[in-house]
Amino acid sequence: MALALERRCANRKFEDMSLLEVKNLQVRVEEREILHALSLTVNLGEVHAIMGPNGSGKSTLSHVIAGKPGYEVTAGEILFKGEDLLAMAPDERSAKGVFLAFQYPVEIPGVATMTFLRTALNAQRKARGESEFSTPDFLKKVRSVAASLNIPQDMLRRGVNTSTRCGLPPTASMRCVRLTAPWW
Repeated sequence: MALALERRCANRKFEDMSLLEVKNLQVRVEEREILHALSLTVNLGEVHAIMGPNGSGKSTLSHVIAGKPGYEVTAGEILFKGEDLLAMAPDERSAKGVFLAFQYPVEIPGVATMTFLRTALNAQRKARGESEFSTPDFLKKVRSVAASLNIPQDMLRRGVNTSTRCGLPPTASMRCVRLTAPWW
């Protein structure tokens, strides 16, 4: 899985601050400390790869940033665009544009991708106090995003995360990121 974070930003008002700052983070799961004084800064426009052997804390870091229950932060802080992520519930983090996207997501047969994307986008807009997209505005937005990602229009008419004819993994997670991240 990958943490969905910004690479490009249409609204540049955050240029002078770090996008994500992890400072001296220590995390326990049950009685075992997984992360020990981890610090990381991701600036606007940067891409970072978190690599390491199994059990080294890569997933733990992603889960803590996204707000998954079951992890105890014993020290440190996590800031997203200067705001304390640890003080936010997972749905609040998601409304800010921080959530997990899976490398191989589960198929959801019977749910149209366009319906899924519109529901996700409008839920995020509502959480930010914005009005929902009308159908014509949503179609314009999703087609623009699909074109920027080189996603064929027929992919938008399929079920959520259904496999492609050529066997490539589904890309609904990235479509969702591009549509719902308020800073994209």
